[in-house]
Amino acid sequence: MKNLSKFASSSSSTCAAAAVDRKTIEKNRRSHMKSLCFKLVSLIPPTTSTHDNNNHSSKKDIAQTDLIDQAANYIQEVTKRIDKLKRKKDLLTATTLPNTDHCGDQDIITTNAAAVVAPTSTCSLNTSTERAGNSLLDLPILQVRNFDSTTLEVVFITGINKHFLYYQLITVLEEEGAEVVNASFATVVDKIFYTVHSQVRAGVETSRICDRLKKLVS
Repeated sequence: MKNLSKFASSSSSTCAAAAVDRKTIEKNRRSHMKSLCFKLVSLIPPTTSTHDNNNHSSKKDIAQTDLIDQAANYIQEVTKRIDKLKRKKDLLTATTLPNTDHCGDQDIITTNAAAVVAPTSTCSLNTSTERAGNSLLDLPILQVRNFDSTTLEVVFITGINKHFLYYQLITVLEEEGAEVVNASFATVVDKIFYTVHSQVRAGVETSRICDRLKKLVS
């Protein structure tokens, strides 16, 4: 009888110890998760907080699920920003000389750089037909074409000593809501021929872009 009592007591102690261990493990797990969440909060800029500025609640009061969603959104925003900056860097540091003879089914710049063909476009500067023979003597030359409501093409010709205008042109496009998707250039003697294609966001007025580009080269 005494042996049975000792066995029962031993079993009860073992179960109690196992229960305590499980509680300790769960407590440590929650503590670790809380610590990780606090670290996550410290890495997210305040501007991405989902709380209103008038709310005095601390970031620590945000639910863990909200923190994870907030962090995921922030990572996506940063990834898009990095991709955009990479594309911009590739455009500005391009060293190849691509073929700029044709774009679609219309000639943009002749291969011998003797003249500039100015098809129907949104706006143009120094590209009139009667001046086609000597327009290259009056630089810079700008031509902007709107293929449809979202695609914008800019053909820009300048001297080699004014290549900085190209970077300003890219800046103007991006500031006005036109995302540059590709760009190319070719150097012919003492002139540089640039061709830039961009996607225009809905609601952006191409006439405003033209006005700013004209002011840039005037």
